[in-house]
Amino acid sequence: MPEAIIVSALRTPIGTAGKGTLRDTTAHDLAHHVVAAAAETLDASQIDDVMLAEGLYGGGVIARHAAITAGLTTVPGLALNRHCAASLGAVQAAAGSIRSGMDKLIIAGGVNSSSTSPRSLFRVDGEFVPWMSPTHPDRPDAPNKDMSITVGWNAAVKAGVSREDMDAWALLSHQKAVSAIDEGRFKEEIVPISTPHGLFSVDEHPRRETSLEKLGSLKVLHPEIEGFSITAGNASGANDAAAVLTIASSDLGMPGLGTVKSWASVAVDPAFTGLAPVEAIPKALARAGMSLADVDLFEINEAFAAMCVATIKMLGIDADRVNVSGSGCSLGHPVAATGARMLVTLVHELRRRGGGIGVAAMCAGGGMGSAVVIEVPAP
Repeated sequence: MPEAIIVSALRTPIGTAGKGTLRDTTAHDLAHHVVAAAAETLDASQIDDVMLAEGLYGGGVIARHAAITAGLTTVPGLALNRHCAASLGAVQAAAGSIRSGMDKLIIAGGVNSSSTSPRSLFRVDGEFVPWMSPTHPDRPDAPNKDMSITVGWNAAVKAGVSREDMDAWALLSHQKAVSAIDEGRFKEEIVPISTPHGLFSVDEHPRRETSLEKLGSLKVLHPEIEGFSITAGNASGANDAAAVLTIASSDLGMPGLGTVKSWASVAVDPAFTGLAPVEAIPKALARAGMSLADVDLFEINEAFAAMCVATIKMLGIDADRVNVSGSGCSLGHPVAATGARMLVTLVHELRRRGGGIGVAAMCAGGGMGSAVVIEVPAP
Protein backbone atom coordinates (compact mmCIF):
# COMPACT_ATOMS: atom_id res chain seq x y z
CA MET A 1 0.00 0.00 0.00
CA PRO A 2 1.14 3.57 -0.58
CA GLU A 3 1.84 5.71 2.47
CA ALA A 4 -0.40 8.65 3.41
CA ILE A 5 1.98 11.62 3.35
CA ILE A 6 1.19 14.93 5.07
CA VAL A 7 2.13 17.54 2.47
CA SER A 8 0.93 20.62 4.36
CA ALA A 9 -0.68 21.45 7.71
CA LEU A 10 -2.42 24.80 8.08
CA ARG A 11 -4.97 26.54 10.27
CA THR A 12 -6.56 29.86 10.98
CA PRO A 13 -5.87 31.57 14.28
CA ILE A 14 -8.47 30.56 16.88
CA GLY A 15 -11.08 33.14 17.81
CA THR A 16 -13.20 33.45 20.93
CA ALA A 17 -16.83 32.84 19.98
CA GLY A 18 -19.34 35.64 20.24
CA LYS A 19 -16.96 38.46 21.10
CA GLY A 20 -13.71 37.63 19.31
CA THR A 21 -12.22 38.73 16.02
CA LEU A 22 -13.95 35.94 14.04
CA ARG A 23 -17.40 36.69 15.43
CA ASP A 24 -18.68 37.87 12.04
CA THR A 25 -16.72 35.39 9.90
CA THR A 26 -18.79 32.41 8.80
CA ALA A 27 -17.72 28.78 8.72
CA HIS A 28 -17.86 28.97 4.93
CA ASP A 29 -15.39 31.86 4.92
CA LEU A 30 -13.07 30.08 7.36
CA ALA A 31 -13.17 26.89 5.29
CA HIS A 32 -12.53 28.71 2.04
CA HIS A 33 -9.55 30.48 3.57
CA VAL A 34 -7.64 27.35 4.64
CA VAL A 35 -8.66 25.23 1.64
CA ALA A 36 -7.48 27.95 -0.74
CA ALA A 37 -4.21 28.27 1.19
CA ALA A 38 -3.66 24.51 1.06
CA ALA A 39 -4.43 24.42 -2.69
CA GLU A 40 -2.06 27.28 -3.57
CA THR A 41 0.92 25.02 -4.18
CA LEU A 42 -1.04 22.10 -5.67
CA ASP A 43 -2.12 21.20 -9.18
CA ALA A 44 -5.91 21.51 -8.88
CA SER A 45 -6.40 18.77 -11.45
CA GLN A 46 -4.73 16.31 -9.08
CA ILE A 47 -6.92 17.02 -6.03
CA ASP A 48 -9.37 14.14 -5.60
CA ASP A 49 -11.48 15.47 -2.74
CA VAL A 50 -11.97 18.00 0.04
CA MET A 51 -13.13 16.34 3.28
CA LEU A 52 -14.19 18.69 6.04
CA ALA A 53 -15.79 18.07 9.39
CA GLU A 54 -18.53 20.50 10.27
CA GLY A 55 -20.79 20.90 13.27
CA LEU A 56 -24.25 22.34 13.86
CA TYR A 57 -24.79 23.24 10.22
CA GLY A 58 -26.77 20.42 8.60
CA GLY A 59 -27.98 20.55 5.03
CA GLY A 60 -25.24 21.86 2.77
CA VAL A 61 -21.68 20.60 2.37
CA ILE A 62 -19.18 23.24 3.46
CA ALA A 63 -16.30 21.27 1.91
CA ARG A 64 -17.82 21.57 -1.56
CA HIS A 65 -18.63 25.24 -1.00
CA ALA A 66 -15.00 25.88 -0.02
CA ALA A 67 -13.69 23.94 -3.01
CA ILE A 68 -15.74 25.99 -5.47
CA THR A 69 -14.89 29.29 -3.77
CA ALA A 70 -11.20 28.34 -3.91
CA GLY A 71 -11.51 27.72 -7.65
CA LEU A 72 -11.48 23.92 -7.36
CA THR A 73 -14.65 23.51 -9.40
CA THR A 74 -13.87 19.92 -10.42
CA VAL A 75 -13.14 18.76 -6.84
CA PRO A 76 -16.03 17.22 -4.85
CA GLY A 77 -16.62 17.70 -1.13
CA LEU A 78 -17.52 15.49 1.81
CA ALA A 79 -19.04 16.57 5.14
CA LEU A 80 -18.16 14.47 8.19
CA ASN A 81 -19.41 14.42 11.74
CA ARG A 82 -18.11 12.51 14.73
CA HIS A 83 -18.86 15.26 17.20
CA CYS A 84 -15.60 16.64 18.69
CA ALA A 85 -13.50 14.02 16.85
CA ALA A 86 -14.99 14.84 13.45
CA SER A 87 -11.90 16.42 11.89
CA LEU A 88 -9.72 13.56 13.12
CA GLY A 89 -12.25 11.42 11.24
CA ALA A 90 -11.77 13.51 8.11
CA VAL A 91 -8.01 12.93 8.20
CA GLN A 92 -8.58 9.22 8.88
CA ALA A 93 -10.97 8.97 5.91
CA ALA A 94 -8.50 10.74 3.66
CA ALA A 95 -5.56 8.60 4.75
CA GLY A 96 -7.62 5.43 4.35
CA SER A 97 -8.72 6.32 0.84
CA ILE A 98 -5.16 7.13 -0.14
CA ARG A 99 -3.67 3.98 1.39
CA SER A 100 -6.29 1.88 -0.39
CA GLY A 101 -5.23 3.39 -3.70
CA MET A 102 -8.62 4.94 -4.44
CA ASP A 103 -7.40 8.55 -4.16
CA LYS A 104 -4.04 10.27 -4.50
CA LEU A 105 -4.47 13.78 -3.06
CA ILE A 106 -7.02 15.05 -0.53
CA ILE A 107 -7.42 18.20 1.57
CA ALA A 108 -8.90 17.10 4.92
CA GLY A 109 -9.74 18.82 8.19
CA GLY A 110 -12.57 20.70 9.80
CA VAL A 111 -14.26 24.04 10.37
CA ASN A 112 -16.28 25.50 13.22
CA SER A 113 -17.89 28.88 13.76
CA SER A 114 -19.65 28.83 17.11
CA SER A 115 -20.24 32.56 16.61
CA THR A 116 -22.34 32.22 13.47
CA SER A 117 -23.78 28.69 13.63
CA PRO A 118 -27.56 28.67 13.18
CA ARG A 119 -29.78 27.87 16.14
CA SER A 120 -32.34 25.12 15.65
CA LEU A 121 -35.87 24.92 17.02
CA PHE A 122 -37.81 21.78 17.89
CA ARG A 123 -41.55 21.47 18.40
CA VAL A 124 -42.60 20.21 21.85
CA ASP A 125 -46.30 20.14 22.82
CA GLY A 126 -47.09 22.67 20.14
CA GLU A 127 -44.33 25.07 21.18
CA PHE A 128 -40.96 25.61 19.50
CA VAL A 129 -37.99 25.35 21.86
CA PRO A 130 -34.22 25.58 21.27
CA TRP A 131 -32.87 22.25 20.12
CA MET A 132 -29.59 20.50 19.42
CA SER A 133 -29.46 16.99 18.02
CA PRO A 134 -28.35 14.59 20.79
CA THR A 135 -25.62 12.02 20.18
CA HIS A 136 -26.92 9.51 22.74
CA PRO A 137 -30.20 8.78 24.57
CA ASP A 138 -30.69 10.88 27.68
CA ARG A 139 -29.99 9.22 31.06
CA PRO A 140 -29.71 10.62 34.60
CA ASP A 141 -26.05 9.58 34.82
CA ALA A 142 -25.32 10.61 31.23
CA PRO A 143 -27.33 13.71 30.29
CA ASN A 144 -27.07 14.19 26.55
CA LYS A 145 -26.92 17.98 26.70
CA ASP A 146 -24.36 18.43 29.49
CA MET A 147 -20.80 17.49 28.63
CA SER A 148 -19.54 18.81 31.97
CA ILE A 149 -20.91 15.60 33.50
CA THR A 150 -20.28 12.97 30.81
CA VAL A 151 -16.88 14.31 29.74
CA GLY A 152 -15.59 16.14 32.79
CA TRP A 153 -17.06 15.13 36.12
CA ASN A 154 -17.57 11.40 35.62
CA ALA A 155 -14.01 11.07 34.33
CA ALA A 156 -12.70 13.02 37.32
CA VAL A 157 -14.53 10.79 39.77
CA LYS A 158 -13.39 7.61 38.05
CA ALA A 159 -9.72 8.65 37.91
CA GLY A 160 -9.56 10.56 41.20
CA VAL A 161 -8.89 14.00 39.67
CA SER A 162 -9.36 16.83 42.17
CA ARG A 163 -10.39 20.47 41.67
CA GLU A 164 -6.79 21.41 42.46
CA ASP A 165 -5.56 19.05 39.72
CA MET A 166 -7.97 20.55 37.19
CA ASP A 167 -7.16 24.16 37.99
CA ALA A 168 -3.41 23.50 37.99
CA TRP A 169 -3.64 21.85 34.58
CA ALA A 170 -5.78 24.68 33.18
CA LEU A 171 -3.28 27.27 34.43
CA LEU A 172 -0.40 25.33 32.88
CA SER A 173 -2.32 25.14 29.60
CA HIS A 174 -2.63 28.94 29.48
CA GLN A 175 1.03 29.40 30.37
CA LYS A 176 2.17 26.99 27.64
CA ALA A 177 -0.08 28.59 25.02
CA VAL A 178 1.13 32.10 25.87
CA SER A 179 4.77 30.93 25.71
CA ALA A 180 4.14 29.32 22.31
CA ILE A 181 2.59 32.54 21.00
CA ASP A 182 5.37 34.74 22.37
CA GLU A 183 8.05 32.45 20.92
CA GLY A 184 6.36 32.48 17.51
CA ARG A 185 5.91 28.70 17.49
CA PHE A 186 2.53 28.89 15.73
CA LYS A 187 3.63 31.18 12.89
CA GLU A 188 4.37 28.39 10.40
CA GLU A 189 0.99 26.77 10.87
CA ILE A 190 -1.26 29.86 10.97
CA VAL A 191 -2.65 31.46 7.82
CA PRO A 192 -3.69 35.02 8.82
CA ILE A 193 -7.21 35.92 7.76
CA SER A 194 -8.83 39.26 6.92
CA THR A 195 -11.99 39.91 8.92
CA PRO A 196 -14.46 42.80 9.30
CA HIS A 197 -12.45 43.61 12.44
CA GLY A 198 -9.02 43.65 10.84
CA LEU A 199 -6.30 41.14 9.98
CA PHE A 200 -6.35 38.26 12.44
CA SER A 201 -3.11 36.33 12.93
CA VAL A 202 -2.69 35.40 16.60
CA ASP A 203 -4.80 33.05 18.77
CA GLU A 204 -6.79 35.26 21.11
CA HIS A 205 -8.29 32.86 23.66
CA PRO A 206 -5.32 32.23 26.03
CA ARG A 207 -5.39 34.38 29.17
CA ARG A 208 -2.09 35.85 30.27
CA GLU A 209 -3.47 37.19 33.51
CA THR A 210 -5.04 34.03 34.90
CA SER A 211 -3.77 32.47 38.12
CA LEU A 212 -4.58 29.65 40.51
CA GLU A 213 -6.31 32.19 42.73
CA LYS A 214 -8.55 33.38 39.90
CA LEU A 215 -9.31 29.86 38.76
CA GLY A 216 -10.01 28.76 42.31
CA SER A 217 -12.49 31.58 42.84
CA LEU A 218 -14.79 30.49 40.00
CA LYS A 219 -18.13 28.89 40.85
CA VAL A 220 -18.70 25.25 39.93
CA LEU A 221 -21.21 24.52 37.17
CA HIS A 222 -23.35 22.17 39.28
CA PRO A 223 -23.35 23.18 42.96
CA GLU A 224 -26.26 20.81 43.55
CA ILE A 225 -23.96 17.82 42.92
CA GLU A 226 -21.87 17.01 45.98
CA GLY A 227 -18.19 17.63 45.40
CA PHE A 228 -18.67 18.81 41.81
CA SER A 229 -15.59 20.76 40.73
CA ILE A 230 -15.94 21.57 37.04
CA THR A 231 -15.86 25.33 36.34
CA ALA A 232 -15.69 27.55 33.28
CA GLY A 233 -12.00 27.98 34.09
CA ASN A 234 -11.02 24.33 33.89
CA ALA A 235 -13.17 23.70 30.81
CA SER A 236 -12.53 24.51 27.16
CA GLY A 237 -13.88 27.61 25.50
CA ALA A 238 -16.38 28.12 22.67
CA ASN A 239 -14.37 29.03 19.61
CA ASP A 240 -14.11 29.67 15.88
CA ALA A 241 -11.43 28.26 13.55
CA ALA A 242 -10.62 26.02 10.60
CA ALA A 243 -7.71 23.64 10.04
CA VAL A 244 -6.68 21.33 7.21
CA LEU A 245 -3.97 18.89 6.26
CA THR A 246 -3.15 18.00 2.68
CA ILE A 247 -2.73 14.24 2.47
CA ALA A 248 -0.98 12.73 -0.58
CA SER A 249 -0.12 9.26 -1.77
CA SER A 250 3.57 8.43 -1.52
CA ASP A 251 3.22 7.36 -5.18
CA LEU A 252 3.13 11.04 -6.15
CA GLY A 253 6.62 11.63 -4.80
CA MET A 254 5.67 14.95 -3.21
CA PRO A 255 7.88 16.24 -0.37
CA GLY A 256 6.13 15.73 2.95
CA LEU A 257 6.11 16.94 6.52
CA GLY A 258 5.21 13.53 7.96
CA THR A 259 3.18 10.35 7.56
CA VAL A 260 -0.18 9.23 8.94
CA LYS A 261 0.80 5.86 10.41
CA SER A 262 -2.43 4.59 11.99
CA TRP A 263 -5.69 5.56 13.65
CA ALA A 264 -8.51 4.14 15.74
CA SER A 265 -11.97 5.17 16.89
CA VAL A 266 -13.68 3.61 19.89
CA ALA A 267 -16.90 3.78 21.90
CA VAL A 268 -17.51 3.54 25.64
CA ASP A 269 -20.54 4.02 27.84
CA PRO A 270 -21.76 7.61 27.25
CA ALA A 271 -21.48 8.33 30.99
CA PHE A 272 -17.71 8.01 30.66
CA THR A 273 -17.21 9.83 27.38
CA GLY A 274 -14.20 11.67 28.79
CA LEU A 275 -12.30 8.41 29.21
CA ALA A 276 -12.62 7.28 25.59
CA PRO A 277 -9.03 8.38 24.75
CA VAL A 278 -7.82 5.82 27.30
CA GLU A 279 -9.10 3.17 24.89
CA ALA A 280 -8.37 4.94 21.60
CA ILE A 281 -4.70 5.77 22.16
CA PRO A 282 -3.40 2.23 22.82
CA LYS A 283 -5.58 0.83 20.02
CA ALA A 284 -4.20 3.29 17.46
CA LEU A 285 -0.61 2.69 18.61
CA ALA A 286 -1.03 -1.09 18.45
CA ARG A 287 -2.16 -0.76 14.83
CA ALA A 288 1.13 0.99 14.09
CA GLY A 289 3.11 -1.65 15.97
CA MET A 290 3.98 0.89 18.64
CA SER A 291 3.49 1.45 22.35
CA LEU A 292 3.15 4.50 24.60
CA ALA A 293 6.93 4.46 25.11
CA ASP A 294 7.46 5.18 21.41
CA VAL A 295 5.55 8.48 21.50
CA ASP A 296 7.48 11.74 21.67
CA LEU A 297 4.52 14.13 21.93
CA PHE A 298 0.81 13.81 22.67
CA GLU A 299 -2.04 16.18 21.88
CA ILE A 300 -4.98 15.23 24.11
CA ASN A 301 -7.85 17.68 23.78
CA GLU A 302 -8.74 19.54 26.94
CA ALA A 303 -12.49 19.52 26.44
CA PHE A 304 -12.29 19.65 30.21
CA ALA A 305 -9.02 19.60 32.13
CA ALA A 306 -10.43 16.65 34.09
CA MET A 307 -10.56 14.28 31.14
CA CYS A 308 -7.07 15.17 29.96
CA VAL A 309 -5.58 14.67 33.44
CA ALA A 310 -7.59 11.45 33.84
CA THR A 311 -6.22 10.08 30.56
CA ILE A 312 -2.66 10.91 31.59
CA LYS A 313 -3.13 9.21 34.97
CA MET A 314 -4.86 6.10 33.69
CA LEU A 315 -2.36 5.47 30.88
CA GLY A 316 0.71 6.53 32.85
CA ILE A 317 1.78 9.13 30.28
CA ASP A 318 4.56 11.60 31.07
CA ALA A 319 2.64 14.86 31.48
CA ASP A 320 5.58 16.85 30.11
CA ARG A 321 4.94 15.29 26.68
CA VAL A 322 1.27 16.35 26.57
CA ASN A 323 -0.09 19.55 25.01
CA VAL A 324 3.25 21.34 25.09
CA SER A 325 1.73 24.43 23.45
CA GLY A 326 -1.59 24.44 25.31
CA SER A 327 -4.94 23.01 24.24
CA GLY A 328 -8.67 23.39 24.83
CA CYS A 329 -8.53 25.21 28.17
CA SER A 330 -6.28 27.89 26.69
CA LEU A 331 -6.24 27.85 22.89
CA GLY A 332 -9.91 26.88 22.83
CA HIS A 333 -12.04 24.12 21.34
CA PRO A 334 -13.48 24.98 17.89
CA VAL A 335 -15.30 21.66 17.96
CA ALA A 336 -15.34 20.42 14.36
CA ALA A 337 -11.87 21.85 13.71
CA THR A 338 -10.11 20.82 16.92
CA GLY A 339 -8.84 17.40 15.86
CA ALA A 340 -7.24 18.78 12.71
CA ARG A 341 -5.90 21.76 14.68
CA MET A 342 -4.17 19.35 17.09
CA LEU A 343 -2.61 17.42 14.21
CA VAL A 344 -1.46 20.65 12.53
CA THR A 345 0.22 21.81 15.74
CA LEU A 346 1.67 18.35 16.37
CA VAL A 347 3.28 18.18 12.91
CA HIS A 348 4.97 21.56 13.27
CA GLU A 349 6.08 21.04 16.87
CA LEU A 350 7.64 17.66 16.07
CA ARG A 351 9.49 19.23 13.13
CA ARG A 352 10.72 21.99 15.39
CA ARG A 353 12.07 19.33 17.76
CA GLY A 354 13.79 17.33 15.04
CA GLY A 355 11.04 14.81 14.25
CA GLY A 356 9.45 11.89 16.08
CA ILE A 357 6.20 10.09 16.79
CA GLY A 358 3.07 12.01 17.74
CA VAL A 359 -0.43 11.04 18.84
CA ALA A 360 -3.50 13.28 18.69
CA ALA A 361 -6.49 11.99 20.66
CA MET A 362 -9.82 13.20 21.92
CA CYS A 363 -13.18 12.12 23.22
CA ALA A 364 -16.41 12.85 21.36
CA GLY A 365 -20.03 13.19 22.47
CA GLY A 366 -22.03 10.02 23.00
CA GLY A 367 -19.17 7.96 24.42
CA MET A 368 -16.88 8.10 21.39
CA GLY A 369 -13.16 8.67 21.11
CA SER A 370 -10.51 8.76 18.42
CA ALA A 371 -6.73 8.85 18.00
CA VAL A 372 -4.30 9.34 15.12
CA VAL A 373 -0.62 8.37 15.09
CA ILE A 374 1.80 10.34 12.91
CA GLU A 375 5.50 10.13 12.25
CA VAL A 376 7.52 13.23 11.41
CA PRO A 377 11.06 12.84 10.02
CA ALA A 378 13.86 15.22 10.86
CA PRO A 379 13.57 18.34 8.67
